[in-house]
Amino acid sequence: MNESVGLRFRRLHRPQVITDELPEHRHKGSGTYSGKVFQVTLLSLGGFLLLPLIFIILILESPIQPDLFSLKEPPVMKGCWEPNLKLREAQRLYEDQILGPESIANIGDVLYSGTADGKIVKLIGRRIHTVTRLGRPPCGSKEEESSCGRPLGIRVGPNGTLFVADAYLGLFEVNPTTGEAVRLVSGGQVVAGRKLSFINDVAVTQDGKKLYFTDSSSRWQRRDYMHLIMEATADGRVLEFDTESRELTVVMENLRFPNGIHLLPDEESVLVAETTMARIRRVHVAGLNKGGMDTFMDNLPGFPDNIRPSSSGGYWVAMSAVRPNPGFSMLDFLSQRPWIKKLIFKLFSQEVLMKFVPRYSLVAELHDGGVCTRSFHDPNGEVAAYVSEAHEHDGSLFLGSFRSPYVAKLDLRDL
Repeated sequence: MNESVGLRFRRLHRPQVITDELPEHRHKGSGTYSGKVFQVTLLSLGGFLLLPLIFIILILESPIQPDLFSLKEPPVMKGCWEPNLKLREAQRLYEDQILGPESIANIGDVLYSGTADGKIVKLIGRRIHTVTRLGRPPCGSKEEESSCGRPLGIRVGPNGTLFVADAYLGLFEVNPTTGEAVRLVSGGQVVAGRKLSFINDVAVTQDGKKLYFTDSSSRWQRRDYMHLIMEATADGRVLEFDTESRELTVVMENLRFPNGIHLLPDEESVLVAETTMARIRRVHVAGLNKGGMDTFMDNLPGFPDNIRPSSSGGYWVAMSAVRPNPGFSMLDFLSQRPWIKKLIFKLFSQEVLMKFVPRYSLVAELHDGGVCTRSFHDPNGEVAAYVSEAHEHDGSLFLGSFRSPYVAKLDLRDL
């Protein structure tokens, strides 16, 4: 047998492997019926899910029209800003008995605050007493907030009365003994062509003749504060009310979310927390510089809320959200990307967005010249969350909150 014959013989008798698979040419370019059904179902499901999303993106109008602005790179959190856990040493008071004690004032050892259900309350020992209610029930929902009222900033006047800034209803003078409430400024009224939509904090002169207060926005109300933060429009103002002449005037305008306000000892200027810009402005309300403004402290590592005096001659500033460095600040990132903000508010409600805001409480003591002398932190807000104010009294800091169901007390003598 020659070589070529042997080769043909071996090819003819090569063993074959028998399997269940069909030859390639029989199934190439075709599929089983169940496979086709699966593909159609998957495509239909994808279309079912994508079509509403495309509709939302292209058709629905965003409720906000954000401004394009930029923030400086956040300061490195070291030195005075070095993270710590000191706020976790605070003690919770009146837990689950009080909701949203935004601001705190004291007459003697009695503390006063406004709550999310529209009440002005006094805190004596372990008990809570209602002084008065500024609005009318029912309370509890976002829709009811404007009629229920939402007391925010609260101060003690020279005659022992309370001056209260209600976000919707206006400025009030309240007798803490009788509960009588006199409205000084009505919320919602038009002043210099703009509506008072979000009255926030108030400061009073030593003689009680003048009140200075912030109106955070002429467009957004307190219940839509996330819209205001994200839109970042410069429609906030500082106003002056003369208690004798009843004259109401605009002192400063075009601020981005003016929030807490504090009258300086010379009573010629006020400090104003410009929350969206992460800074504190000094607005001159009297004297030679009246009508002017400069920056008291720029580029804070968080977004400032209320400002209150410290016993050392400085100022306590509360921040419920920070701009971590090192780290990532979502609000800094979004400040130059208005289109993303628009999309976010097409897809999510304010309540859902709040769940994505990191809870990091920060309280700092600042002095003239924008110097930070000490700061207290609670990463993740485990003990003191959503802090809005730090009120110092008798060696302790009483921490208010715009959202939490308690007042937190931090003993300063051990820090």
